[in-house]
Amino acid sequence: MKKTIFFLTLAAVSSVMLSCASPTEDVYVVLAPESFVNQETDSLEAADWEAVVARLQKRHNAELLRFAERPQEQLEELRRISPRYVAIVDLPEHIGRDYVIALNQMSRQLDSDPYADFLWGIITGYDADAAMRMLEHSEEPMVIRTGVGSILELESAKWFDAYAYVDDHQVGLCGEKRYGEDTLTHRQISYKTDMTGANERIRRFVQRHFGDTVPDVLRQFLEYYESYKPDLVVTASHATEKNLEMPGSVGNIRCRDGRLYIDYPGKQNFVPDRDSRMVYLPIGNCLIGNVDNTRNSMAIAWMNSQQATTFVGYVVTTWYGRNGWGGLKYLITNPGRYSVAEAFYLNQQDMMAQMAEWNDSLTVAPFDYDCDYFRKLPARLTEMAAPGELSPDEMIFWLGFWHDRDVLAYYGDPKWDVRMQQVSGETDFTVTSRIEPNPNTGENQPAHRCVITVKTNPDFSLDRMKGAGFKQEHVLDLPFSYFFPKRLKNPKLPEGESRHIVVDENFLFWYEPSMEPGQSYEIIVLTD
Repeated sequence: MKKTIFFLTLAAVSSVMLSCASPTEDVYVVLAPESFVNQETDSLEAADWEAVVARLQKRHNAELLRFAERPQEQLEELRRISPRYVAIVDLPEHIGRDYVIALNQMSRQLDSDPYADFLWGIITGYDADAAMRMLEHSEEPMVIRTGVGSILELESAKWFDAYAYVDDHQVGLCGEKRYGEDTLTHRQISYKTDMTGANERIRRFVQRHFGDTVPDVLRQFLEYYESYKPDLVVTASHATEKNLEMPGSVGNIRCRDGRLYIDYPGKQNFVPDRDSRMVYLPIGNCLIGNVDNTRNSMAIAWMNSQQATTFVGYVVTTWYGRNGWGGLKYLITNPGRYSVAEAFYLNQQDMMAQMAEWNDSLTVAPFDYDCDYFRKLPARLTEMAAPGELSPDEMIFWLGFWHDRDVLAYYGDPKWDVRMQQVSGETDFTVTSRIEPNPNTGENQPAHRCVITVKTNPDFSLDRMKGAGFKQEHVLDLPFSYFFPKRLKNPKLPEGESRHIVVDENFLFWYEPSMEPGQSYEIIVLTD
């Protein structure tokens, strides 16, 4: 059994992409509960939610499918329609951990291969008005130009006109790149937490870890957040469905009645509501993506009061982090190339391709999130690897992929065109594609072929295409990747193709590509 770990590379911004006009149209499907139309006629709430459904359906000329209790009830209809995009409009009280896991699994069940057949997103909110605002904010494209984070990993700040952060590892470290500046400047947080009103347990914690004072990480984060009103927020450190803790801080951000509030020892105050749209990626936080079947959750509060038009987060505790950090790596590598939805979609398919190469049962085997999986599940992995043996590093690698496979929630319209701004000097190759008749006619030969051409510039960097080492311990290198402008029908590689290429209806990966500056490379994909 082949156990080689193939590490991925992402391709740079395509400055030119010719449409791969395919026989398959990019169909959009909206899934919504029957209760929106079956409730009593005087139910204003149901009517308001139905207005959200109607607006989304009209925007994308979408097909509308109804379900009684679960979106999975419409699996057969989805197979018949074969959409490229699916949006689920639903009440927060219906959405929880298992709901999101099932959506991830359903996205791969339209055909027999292990890859997701459509990009999906959940449209929800504290109420129907909040869900409608999510749609209004995603009506027009958005380019991400400013950011605030609780991570050091974006410290180059090259993607942003302005960026600020507090570090989730080195408590007290922060940094800022102001408008008009080229680089980020690091410094120590000068704010100190006021311990007045803190209980004895918190006092002992602070004394043990920080002495008599502790840097007020939360205050610094909020100052940055409220000052810049960033297009993008990226966070890590401790979180649950009910709170977000700045690293080492005595205070927490919590939720109440669809809003965020600051819970300091002895005092509380609300985070000012935003009126501008944003993207929130808590990709290093546990549980914060889990609505937990209640509108009184962190995810709902961020979408409601802070206008998080796209929100991508974990619905379980996270430790390995490939699904979250990998999605971010796809987004910022060769920035501007992929939308947020496309970046996270491609990262997940990259994970699936690697799992399928190692053992295809890993792409479907259920993961028991309620057990002590560090003790119980390694035996299952060893069984899958038989007769080979897994090293400790391989065990963690595959357990991490398996754990992360189905647990990232995507809230927002999956077709919203929101992406990073391009970075000067990093658009160092182009990708074009065209559909043409297949010259090799004969029995069982596809009628067309899609010709993908990659041209590298004289200053092309293969290392940059691979992600330049960003979060290497979680994600490693990216492959060359391509998200087809239009879906291909029954794609396959020609006989004799020896490069390590994976292709599906929506995408193509070329693993370990040997590309050099100033060259042209061609990949042929046969399609009906």
